[in-house]
Amino acid sequence: MLNESIKNDFPILKRQIHGKRLVYLDNAATSQSPKVVIDSLVDFYSNHRANVHRGVHTLSEEATEMYDTARRVVASFINAKTGEITFVRNTTEATNIVALSCLPVLLKKGDTIFVSESEHHSNLIPWQIAAKALNLNLKVIPLNEDFSIDYSVLKNADYKFLALGHVSNFLGSITPLNELIKLSHKKGARVFIDGAQAVPHMGINVRNLDCDFYAFSGHKVYGPFGIGVLYLKKELLDIMPPFLTGGGIIKQVTISSSTFLEGVEKYEAGTPNVSGAIALGTALQYVKQVGMKDIENHERDVLGYLLEKLLADNDIDVYGPKKAEKRLGLVSFNLKGVHSHDLASVMDMEGVAVRSGHHCAMPAHTRFNVTSSVRASLALYNFKEDVDKLMGGIDKAKKLLL
Repeated sequence: MLNESIKNDFPILKRQIHGKRLVYLDNAATSQSPKVVIDSLVDFYSNHRANVHRGVHTLSEEATEMYDTARRVVASFINAKTGEITFVRNTTEATNIVALSCLPVLLKKGDTIFVSESEHHSNLIPWQIAAKALNLNLKVIPLNEDFSIDYSVLKNADYKFLALGHVSNFLGSITPLNELIKLSHKKGARVFIDGAQAVPHMGINVRNLDCDFYAFSGHKVYGPFGIGVLYLKKELLDIMPPFLTGGGIIKQVTISSSTFLEGVEKYEAGTPNVSGAIALGTALQYVKQVGMKDIENHERDVLGYLLEKLLADNDIDVYGPKKAEKRLGLVSFNLKGVHSHDLASVMDMEGVAVRSGHHCAMPAHTRFNVTSSVRASLALYNFKEDVDKLMGGIDKAKKLLL
């Protein structure tokens, strides 16, 4: 189990908010960065700042080696090959690359795409747009009354593409990927996984999953903003055209035509986020050093405590699985009779940072007639005392707002 001294690795956790110690429980939106990640950004800008690839001067060669090393670190972290990792801005951009660059090649008019009703907007809207543009059928895997997802609809369905979140950013539920990917591949369908809410909390092995695409964002796994990862199977690289075009991705250019690189770099047009990639590599090395299994066990213990406390309060509605082993990283809830923004505001006065709103999951909220919710989400630096602070904020809100 992790020790509370790990908080010292994160400078921002020393802050006081309204005179109270910061309790940061908005990690599903953005996690905080340890000092080693911040230092890696400062080091790059102070000592190595230059553009990567093709430069022969010392700074460019140093930057290129650091950038390429970061790609190797990311690949190792999710058990992919280095040539299957492309750097993007975030999970949203990764989804759009696949929707707009891959689907026109893989699918034909009348083919069906499936998504679940619990998806984040960024794993729904790109498929909506692609479906309209390519005359595809977009179908939904529905949510049951008990918050479970009815994956049984896939068994007898004819579809060619499946897009799912590994972990729901509203319900916290974990998708049974192995069986769904096997089923989909038997039907000849490709599978895209939004791993934004999974990578910070559990070990990911894309080789074992056998998914075709896997995406995640650096800023949710202790890295900086503006950097993300798209894993794609090597076999798909040969058939997918570039998403954006310009410098950095070409073999040969004439006035009338151009030819492009064949590897993952053909999706990295223009100057890439070099410092972001390097800092993400540092973040993943930090996570590896702490130990992903220790992080997972620690967070499950704190999550179980959080869920137990929320479920024990009759004034609180909890959304998603009622058992901690069925979810990961977060709990969304409402205090009956209190708007989520009002509760979050009271929490902030107590130094507790939580999320409020629809969490970019409006269809799932609509399914349960919920306008918005409060979301408390965990990271490796959260402990049971943070949960106690959260519950104390809820008690104060009851006195002020009920």
